[in-house]
Amino acid sequence: MSGTRERVSDVHDLAPEAFEREVHSFEFWFQAVEGYLHGTTYGHRPDAAATPLTDSERDRLVTVLCNYCVGETAALEGASGLVAIAPNRMTKVFLATQAVDEGRHLEVLLHRLGELGVANPEAEIEKRASASILEFRRRLLALVGSKDWEAALFAQNVILEAMEFTVFQTHAQTADPITAQVLQGIVKDERRHIGFGENELGRRLRESPHRRARIGEVKRDLDALVIETFAETVRDIGIPASERPDLGRAYLAAVSRLGLGVS
Repeated sequence: MSGTRERVSDVHDLAPEAFEREVHSFEFWFQAVEGYLHGTTYGHRPDAAATPLTDSERDRLVTVLCNYCVGETAALEGASGLVAIAPNRMTKVFLATQAVDEGRHLEVLLHRLGELGVANPEAEIEKRASASILEFRRRLLALVGSKDWEAALFAQNVILEAMEFTVFQTHAQTADPITAQVLQGIVKDERRHIGFGENELGRRLRESPHRRARIGEVKRDLDALVIETFAETVRDIGIPASERPDLGRAYLAAVSRLGLGVS
């Protein structure tokens, strides 16, 4: 663990170009994830206490996790597709590490469904997945398929990652211990993915300001789905209505940092 901290400290002393090369590498990725995955099994510590859930609580949690699986499947497919259209090798390498992260996220969520007694997670996901997250997945993959690099990266690494980061972080605060540990591990990855998306898009927008209009168009197209997905998820989690507006903060902040404003 101390080796990981020393490495993070050292990397921030690098010149900008060397820093970018380092944080996009598989070596850096391995050092990062090893620090918080060591000693875990399927995203949580083996000795984590399972809290008894009522039938209603279990049912709501299963629905939430099914929708998380759709989001992580979209992220896995999106990151994998972005590798093919990424503009340089360094970016391709980072996206390859992200695809591995998303695959792990999907795996641990499916395993958690199994721990909750879901015999056929795939069938359960198909039955319970919300229309809004399914439509978001469709639109994201359409952007990737059209090879619209900036728009697809924005939808994947800013909008989707910010949504997941915000919801997972909030859910972990009230979730049972096992689910909380799984979500906390995923959140650590999402932070890295968002940072990559913001840095890459910020640089490209500075170099080509005309691309800003296209990103704004994508944002306006997806905003309604973002809001609907937030609303459905927090309802199933059981967050009080008075706390729900805060869930959009990370998404709005990420967009604002790119100078795109909010609608």
